Amino acid sequence: MPSQPSSDMSPRLVAFSGFRQVAAGDHAQVLSALRKLSATEELLRVFNDATGERIDLDLRPEADLPLSPATAEAPPSSAARPVGRPKLGVVAREVTLLPRHWEWLGSQPGGASVTLRRLIDESRKASEGRISVRTSRENAYRFMSEMAGDLAGFEEASRALFAGDKPKFEGLVAPWPQDVRLQLAKLAAAGWSAE
Repeated sequence: MPSQPSSDMSPRLVAFSGFRQVAAGDHAQVLSALRKLSATEELLRVFNDATGERIDLDLRPEADLPLSPATAEAPPSSAARPVGRPKLGVVAREVTLLPRHWEWLGSQPGGASVTLRRLIDESRKASEGRISVRTSRENAYRFMSEMAGDLAGFEEASRALFAGDKPKFEGLVAPWPQDVRLQLAKLAAAGWSAE
């Protein structure tokens, strides 16, 4: 079921009734679709389409009502001025280093902050592929545990997933319901890259 682009930054959701996908899209689209389903539908489960994380939606119509002024959250106090440059996304936090580390950072062009940001960016680029593979496998496992934890071959499929054995994984999940397999394939796609 194709989704419409969302105007806000809410995640794309996917909903299942039993093992059948019944809705996909942004929060409002999925909520509307689930409310239209009859009360006799099997267990409804909703997931973040990108992370496999289960999401609890309140299907009651009154859940859409805005908060009254008395129950609305109070705006944050502006008494304390934040440290850093919050408008630029720079937040000051404490870092604990040995004196020799501070000396070395202080001697670098641009100072300690510039050097630390550069070192972090270089490290992130170097480990990006490994992180992507691991994250993809974790996302697939999160969804798989929720949807297929009681299905035949779950444990072996989990081992194959984390071992990066795509043919074995696909063989083990082949008898599973089609919609579950399709969602797993999407979540695990980046997990098959060479480590």
